[in-house]
Amino acid sequence: MRYLLNIVFVCCLVSSAFAQTRVVAECTVSFAIRVNNESQIDKDAVALLKQSSKTVYIKGNNSRSDLTSPSFSQSLIYNKANGNAVILREIGANKFLTKIEAAKWLKQNEKFSDMLIQFTEEKKQILGYDCKHAVMQLKDGSTFSVYYASTITPSVREFEYQFKDIPGFVLEYEAKDGYTQKITYTATKISFNPVSAAKFEIPTTGYRLLND
Repeated sequence: MRYLLNIVFVCCLVSSAFAQTRVVAECTVSFAIRVNNESQIDKDAVALLKQSSKTVYIKGNNSRSDLTSPSFSQSLIYNKANGNAVILREIGANKFLTKIEAAKWLKQNEKFSDMLIQFTEEKKQILGYDCKHAVMQLKDGSTFSVYYASTITPSVREFEYQFKDIPGFVLEYEAKDGYTQKITYTATKISFNPVSAAKFEIPTTGYRLLND
């Protein structure tokens, strides 16, 4: 009898743990971009970044990340089912498309493999979520900070490969994005309304195909 009670107790604990984190298979998340240490970056670059924004779309096995600014836009469409990615870039009237097969996608993200993740006691509220804090360290010793909501997690993680092992939905993070100083992305809005499947369709015309 005691053995059966122990099994029931363990099963309840496991069920409770899974219930605490909800997998989000449909959502739209908007991010604001903040420049850290503005004085150390070119003024034109700062102005451009301040007018930029990022939007992430999730639908089942598909994800799309749009980065837009006054002078360019870039979209990353990722399919978790086959591991392939497509990058769409628009610079003025010019449109470019780059296809990245699964093996190459993994190769491009090798720098994020075997990262050290240190979970801290620090917390902050973002969009009503109690977000936990983690510091991630790459092989080269560089570090960046993330805040994540542990009660929800995206159905697709690998489109932002550096976050695939974070146990939740990342709502704030640091990145360098080609600059020596870190840029901070913070979620400003999250919607769980249905996302149109058209967001994840790959254009067949109007784009110049580039080899990656």
